[in-house]
Amino acid sequence: MDKALLILGSRTLAVEIADLAAEIPGVEVAGFVENLDRDRCRETLEGLPVYWVEQLAGMRHSHCAVGGLATTERSVFVEQAAAQGMEFATLVHPAARISKTAHLGAGTIASVGCVVSAHARLERHVLVNRGVLIGHHTQIGEFSTLQPGANVAGCCRLAEHVYIGMGAIVVDKIAIGAHSFVSAGALVTKNVASHVQVFGSPAKVIRRNFGGK
Repeated sequence: MDKALLILGSRTLAVEIADLAAEIPGVEVAGFVENLDRDRCRETLEGLPVYWVEQLAGMRHSHCAVGGLATTERSVFVEQAAAQGMEFATLVHPAARISKTAHLGAGTIASVGCVVSAHARLERHVLVNRGVLIGHHTQIGEFSTLQPGANVAGCCRLAEHVYIGMGAIVVDKIAIGAHSFVSAGALVTKNVASHVQVFGSPAKVIRRNFGGK
């Protein structure tokens, strides 16, 4: 990586992403970025500076960024950084297994122990957390989040801003609509509409008109 890396966020997940990024050869983590609370920029985090988002315009030639929030609404922060001219890194931990035929979009993170199988396609800014399994020919839309231990089988279609909770299972050939939330431990055996939350085994809709997670 030619540019030093900044993590968008200054909370606990941002610290975890900085930790895994530091284990990727050639990646230098240079600091964190805040967009809500200027006071957080007065102190360091993990011994590194915390920058205000508007400072990124002057750093765009020497730094790149990656999202450090689990919420799919990290798109707001990413768009702020993009407006300052920032480019986005794709991070793959050495302990992840990514098929040579898979595609990872800019800003996507593949964490420790995850598997992305043949011909899977992940669009921009997808968070693939620890131990996640993604099956062959599965497509995952931008700004989606897959939390630790989630298992999405082959030939699935996840739209943008989908949140898959910890340990959830999505069986093969399932489609999940945009801005929907699959709760932790759920077993998804049928297609899921947009803007809903599902829960249970088998998963059922427990909330409609869901605004995203």
